[in-house]
Amino acid sequence: MTLNALSTAADRVRHRLLPSGWTAATLLIACLVALPVVVVVSRIFIPTDGVWSHLASTVLPYYLGNTVKLVLGVGAGTLVIGVGTAWLVTMCRFPGSRVLEWALLLPMAVPAYVMAYVYTDLLQFVGPVQTTLRELTGWTRHDYWFPNIRSLGGAVAMLTLVLYPYVYLLSRAAFLEQSVCVLEVSRTLGRGPYRSFFGVALPLARPAIVAGLALVLMEVLADFGTVQYFAVDTFTTGIYRTWFAMGQPVAAAQLASVLMLFVLVLMLMERWSRGAAKFHHTTSRYRRLPSYRLRGLRGAAALAACTLPLLLGFFVPAAALLDFTFEEGDALLGRMFWTLATNSIVLAALTSVLAVTLAVVLAYGLRLRPSPVLKGAVRVASMGYAVPGSVIAIGVLIPFARLDNALDAFMVEHFGISTGLLLSGTIAALVFAYLVRFLAVSFNTIEASLGKIRPNMDQASRVLGQTPSRTLVKVHAPLMLGSLLTAGLLVFVDVMKELPATLIVRPFNFDTLAVRTYQLAADERLAEASAPALAIVAVGILPVILLSIAITRSRPGHAED
Repeated sequence: MTLNALSTAADRVRHRLLPSGWTAATLLIACLVALPVVVVVSRIFIPTDGVWSHLASTVLPYYLGNTVKLVLGVGAGTLVIGVGTAWLVTMCRFPGSRVLEWALLLPMAVPAYVMAYVYTDLLQFVGPVQTTLRELTGWTRHDYWFPNIRSLGGAVAMLTLVLYPYVYLLSRAAFLEQSVCVLEVSRTLGRGPYRSFFGVALPLARPAIVAGLALVLMEVLADFGTVQYFAVDTFTTGIYRTWFAMGQPVAAAQLASVLMLFVLVLMLMERWSRGAAKFHHTTSRYRRLPSYRLRGLRGAAALAACTLPLLLGFFVPAAALLDFTFEEGDALLGRMFWTLATNSIVLAALTSVLAVTLAVVLAYGLRLRPSPVLKGAVRVASMGYAVPGSVIAIGVLIPFARLDNALDAFMVEHFGISTGLLLSGTIAALVFAYLVRFLAVSFNTIEASLGKIRPNMDQASRVLGQTPSRTLVKVHAPLMLGSLLTAGLLVFVDVMKELPATLIVRPFNFDTLAVRTYQLAADERLAEASAPALAIVAVGILPVILLSIAITRSRPGHAED
């Protein structure tokens, strides 16, 4: 056999083995991230002495009904607002559209429970809104009807205002990545802007839109602060009540398992509805996207449609918090601010980088070899986003504590040295809990973007002698840059606001802005809680603006604009 033939054979063997290496790495990461979820689910087989049967026959149908209503309401609201505003600011030009491109992301920086506290204070009977209404009309308490904010409808409204940016971000990234050619063909066939949107742009953006909607629904299922404050009993409040009030962690874990089953059904339904359909762009030709000028009444309507969710989701609560801060504020925040802000930013930045890196490995591993085992492991690993943060924290602490105890026993037995707790209650454990909680955020975003890259680009790269790793770096990463930045932004902002896992897993004397905000707000000291809450918003604004600009510039062919 000639030298060239041996080299060719070696290349073929290497190309066959490399995907196996990616498969092993993908499976290892998926198993590690899925470990806390598996720990929680494994408790479903432990007997509960009749507690579970009691829950199933009494409160479980009530939890299920409220959860379904909440999911449907928030899902519909975020879908309409997120997709509609993304299309308007991306494809249309009207007064203020350039500013709204990044401003529509601002509600992401507002924690949902803070939003609930603010609007309750504004809209309650003795609040400024109803008080002003009575002063202007002379009405008394029984002369008018006013919606009760602390209700299921109020929870839907609060969560919609906070979560629509998830759908907006991914939808806008998808619209920016679309080729101008398919839109030109649509216009050539006589389709106007609206028919092009529903017939061409929306189907092409469907994977990203569904990924954003899935993130919203999982966040809704895992939310605790808002529904607890509004007295809306869902699976999440049931889990907390069963675990901490009733002292039944096994029954709470079984409720969490039902919640994860609910999420799995949603994911499978979406996959089934998609079927074998693939969503690829038909060309690599990227030029300036066509802009539809909206003037007069249409421009005013577009401006109002984009401004209203921003006004209600950011400026109203921010103005209220600012007023509370000037009125009273937190006297201790001045000395603690830089420590709290540094802790929050470092945790958020570290977790976002790790989450994006791991998500790329998982998504690309699935692309190279989409075996049923690998798909199942990745889906289980990405279900942590739907599990309450405190449940994830317990799922992390149990294996970490066992590992610490086993290592300590080994060191004492063989070397006479006690190592103590090396992992439990450390930054490493906290970051791992964040990864378990938020890996689905980055994975869904990156998987949707990777799925739009045609497989023949991989084949062409391999024919030219590139390995899978080089193909990922040189071909896929530049095309996915906007989605990579989007995924990093989503994780960064989520970690900044994360509360339950931080409270349980954080090291001693290690607080974040979110912890400080919750501690004050839980004591009904809203005026004092306003200062750290505003700090969370302020810290998140600059990354939101910069990454929004970077996402816009990441579109292939942007230099030609």
